Amino acid sequence: MATGTAAVQAPPLLSAWSSSAGAVSLMDSLRGARDRLTIRPASDAGWQRAAARPLSELRAEAEAEKGAPWPQPLVSHYARYFRDGNRTAYEGLVASRQQRLTRAVVMAALSEPSDDGWLDEVIDGAYLLCEQSSWSWAAHDDVFTRSGCVVPDRSRPYLDLGAGEVVAQLAWLDHVLGDALDKRAPGLRKRLREEAKERVIRPFLDRLDWHWLGLDGDVHNWNPWIHSNIIVAALLLVDDPGLQAQVVARCIEGLDRFLASIPADGAIDEGFAYWWNGAGRALEGLAILEEASGGVLNPDLPVIRALVAFPHRMHLGHRWFLNVADGPARAHEGLPWGMLHRWAVRLGDPAAVELAATFAAVEPEPNAAAGLGRVLTQLSSSTARFEPSKRAQLRPSWGTYLPSVQIMVARQTSGSSAGLTLAAKGGHNGEHHNHRDVGSVVVAVDGVPLLVDAGQPTYTAQTFGPDRYRIRAMQSAWHSVPAPFGLEQGTGTSFAATVLQEPTPEEPTLALGLGAAYGLGHPEQWIRTSLMNREQGAVVIDDRWNLPVHPPEGNHPPEGNHPPEGTHDVDITYLVGGTVSVGTDATATITPEGIPTAETTKGLRLRWKPATAVVLVDEWFLDDPLLSDIWGEKLTRIRFRMPEDTRASGAFTLTVEATND
Repeated sequence: MATGTAAVQAPPLLSAWSSSAGAVSLMDSLRGARDRLTIRPASDAGWQRAAARPLSELRAEAEAEKGAPWPQPLVSHYARYFRDGNRTAYEGLVASRQQRLTRAVVMAALSEPSDDGWLDEVIDGAYLLCEQSSWSWAAHDDVFTRSGCVVPDRSRPYLDLGAGEVVAQLAWLDHVLGDALDKRAPGLRKRLREEAKERVIRPFLDRLDWHWLGLDGDVHNWNPWIHSNIIVAALLLVDDPGLQAQVVARCIEGLDRFLASIPADGAIDEGFAYWWNGAGRALEGLAILEEASGGVLNPDLPVIRALVAFPHRMHLGHRWFLNVADGPARAHEGLPWGMLHRWAVRLGDPAAVELAATFAAVEPEPNAAAGLGRVLTQLSSSTARFEPSKRAQLRPSWGTYLPSVQIMVARQTSGSSAGLTLAAKGGHNGEHHNHRDVGSVVVAVDGVPLLVDAGQPTYTAQTFGPDRYRIRAMQSAWHSVPAPFGLEQGTGTSFAATVLQEPTPEEPTLALGLGAAYGLGHPEQWIRTSLMNREQGAVVIDDRWNLPVHPPEGNHPPEGNHPPEGTHDVDITYLVGGTVSVGTDATATITPEGIPTAETTKGLRLRWKPATAVVLVDEWFLDDPLLSDIWGEKLTRIRFRMPEDTRASGAFTLTVEATND
């Protein structure tokens, strides 16, 4: 989503499906839907093939926890979010409970019918979810703002990501193990349906004030994530054909709002990591709708092709991807690459096919953290592999440019991550999960970023509250951007970049006017040009400015970083991963030492002009595991402070080259 307020286009799904479906009603299209799904009940012979898949880790975890007390989220855990902002105490226990249940479902499906031990494990886990007072996460529940209470209100269930995940998990286990559940625990399936209707189906149909519906034009990743889970619940837990069709129709309308908000280039302003729980969830929901309807609801649309291409366009190398907003720089393990692979094969996108197949090949074992639906999908399908000799022909070319979010990724070596890769971003500071990163750059060598974006820290109440930009990882002061007068960038869509030159394959150069990002009077009061010079094997970032006499009012730095009134200094900041060594001749070197799982021994050499710029080095020691797992014990900020005679008007050029091994 390029912006939260972009004009919404015509609904692509309804526009396409109204003609393809013809006179066939949705209720008729969904008749017999369960029998057409790829994921089959455990009695199906296909589970014999699933039993042959590598499941050593999942099996070992399941065996170790079987019979032990279940994770028990308590009201004190729930209340912590409202008391001190901690959300992991509750969400961690909820996730552990659901992951254990996912493993138990798989084991029960693979076990002999006479083995009731795993089935009892499933029954206990499912019933615990039915007894859990709230399926929503405390961080999302409106109970405190509405009533001042810190305990869930069972009479007013809140429909959020957590509730969607629970109802889909219960729906899938009912689908896979239904007959066995009826024999072993009569009445449980009735309870599942009652809870699903009370906590999800009725609130979904009865209320139109859910922010994630996108009725106000602000459509974000909650929309497809929740709608895709409700589709599963409707197909598998709603037995009334009329009610089922009503729920699915509402979900189609919701997914349409998401797809209509996607720009033509398929860019997701939340970045690669959120693609999987936004666009990826939409693709999963659409695939299920197509299966359930026997192909009547065919989602072969131009916007789908653009979405499928986004992950490979953001790829730097190895497990590293360009991260913007609240996203890590390295891809999580256990992502459903098989889902992306199937779409890429279907749509004939060779670069997307190659990327997905490569990652699927090294992540063959299902991970319960992905959720039961994704685990079952992985067990129910196979991912084709390319011969290594073919892969070289399928790699992305020079790079990419996505105009809707003003992101360029340019490679030194066309079709390869070898050498340098430059990513440069414009955009605005009203994006979803926004960081103040307008004008930022990332530079990787052999696919490993060394000029970096810190990414997402652990979420707390502060993360999405009024003090969000007191968090260091969100501040422009800790991104690779300028700081005229020592100022932070502003927040909102008006604090934006203006594109002055778009890149082309022949000239991979992105020139941006950044003045508006700092509340200056004109975009071109600060111009940043980022380019890949392939002939010289160098990245060049050139800043030129012509500033007003005094800093603008109303856009001050965050308290604790600079004096509230701003400064007279003009700084240009770069955030560095690895180890930094600053020389005495206007040079510095960066090596990947200290970065976990760095896949190169090469580093970066920095040269700058004017050489008279003062170099200030600040170390950021990382105590947040989400950051330290990516970058090691610290990140380093290099600030170039401009000489006094260039503060009002001047230029600064940073040249970045790869070092030898």
